[in-house]
Amino acid sequence: MAALRGRWRLPPAGARPQGCRPGHGAPGRAKRLRVSQLFQPLNLQAGGEAGWDGRAAEPLCRSQKLMLQGGLIHPAGPGCYCYLPPTVRAMEKLVKVMDEEMQAVGGQKVNMPSLSSAELWRASGRWDRMGPELFRLADRHGKGYCLGPTHEEAVTELVAAQSNLSYKQLPLRLYQVTRKFRDEPKPRFGLLRSREFYMKDMYTFDASEEAARQTYDLVCNAYRSLFHRLGLPFVKVRAATGSIGGTMSHEFQLPADVGEDRLVLCPHGHFAANVETLNGEQTPCPTCGEKLTQTRGIEVGHTFYLGTKYSSVSNAVFYSPENKLQLAEMGCYGLGVTRILAASIEVLSTEDSIRWPSLIAPYQLCFIPPKSGSKEEEEEGAALLEQVYDDLAEALPHLAGDSVLDDRTQLTIGKRLKDAKKLGYPYVVIAGKRVCEDPPVFEVWNQNAGEVLFLTKEGVIELLSKVQVP
Repeated sequence: MAALRGRWRLPPAGARPQGCRPGHGAPGRAKRLRVSQLFQPLNLQAGGEAGWDGRAAEPLCRSQKLMLQGGLIHPAGPGCYCYLPPTVRAMEKLVKVMDEEMQAVGGQKVNMPSLSSAELWRASGRWDRMGPELFRLADRHGKGYCLGPTHEEAVTELVAAQSNLSYKQLPLRLYQVTRKFRDEPKPRFGLLRSREFYMKDMYTFDASEEAARQTYDLVCNAYRSLFHRLGLPFVKVRAATGSIGGTMSHEFQLPADVGEDRLVLCPHGHFAANVETLNGEQTPCPTCGEKLTQTRGIEVGHTFYLGTKYSSVSNAVFYSPENKLQLAEMGCYGLGVTRILAASIEVLSTEDSIRWPSLIAPYQLCFIPPKSGSKEEEEEGAALLEQVYDDLAEALPHLAGDSVLDDRTQLTIGKRLKDAKKLGYPYVVIAGKRVCEDPPVFEVWNQNAGEVLFLTKEGVIELLSKVQVP
């Protein structure tokens, strides 16, 4: 039990958490969330040696190392991970932002089964074409299924089942956020290349090719908006259609050394493509003639104009204004939810400290009270800091659930601040030496801006009033 307590940072048996004042659970007051109570098994001192996820020879990329050390993920098998509570919080925030962007372009949310009938995949021709990437299984009656890596067949069948669909109901833009499964031959780099992952996938149905292409531009612009809001340095590149098919495709890539895709870019922004679209030849920019530069990228989004590739198989039709049946023109659009989380850590972080996109950080604030037995504690520094915590929750209720109190007061402030930096809290509020002044002054670290401020309680609340959460 002692070893377990050390690993999970449980408080001593029977002990009341440091700094806890009677009545803190009084009606109307937000319950303080304490670091000692979080299920986040840290190993922040580890050097990130190979073997963390059970494959001794496999190197770790930055995001994988930081997520393992920070107690964000736990390996459950090759390419499969448990997402721990902070990661789930970040993922839920990211999904909220995606919901806002998808619903702003008329998206309606659905949820389709992970089990997809082999008959549907055979009808589209992808049962054989996908090869070993599909996880295949049979039920007790011998009926074949796959675990869906994507849902073109399923959603087209769903729409085709609506026998009286009218052009007045189009465009139809259906999306979901679900687990996906791909039997990767070499899963690696944590959530960047895994076998089980979360994806946002949208499927659109339009009355004409022109309308479908307008939808395509609309969704691509929504993706741009999403990445701008996250503060991620993305590039949109021309891409191959691959096993999904269609006649037009683009990828949204985050440039990164660890990326598996090779990209060519015009230095003036006129042209960008995945090299797989160039038939092996690196050509000058077709617009300005400048030499294209090469970089590597992590694919975080992919868009496809499908035409009638799937609607013709399932007979997904609608009644035109002339009351004639027409095939719907389709598009599909994916965003890797868990891959965006890992990729954002990969491109924003330092080698030893996580930096989240501010909007989706698991927690926005970490409060660090004085060390137990220090002068600052004796002069009510802990109580003053907790009062800031409570007043902030009252003044800015949207941040009430986004604040944690690092109650490990047996540790120095410096040690806890170092941990907070490694875990990437955007803001850290400390009851340091100046908490004893009149009025008390708190040390505030703005991690993403790389600055330290000294503020009164009112100054802290004013600074944090600008913080946004989904």
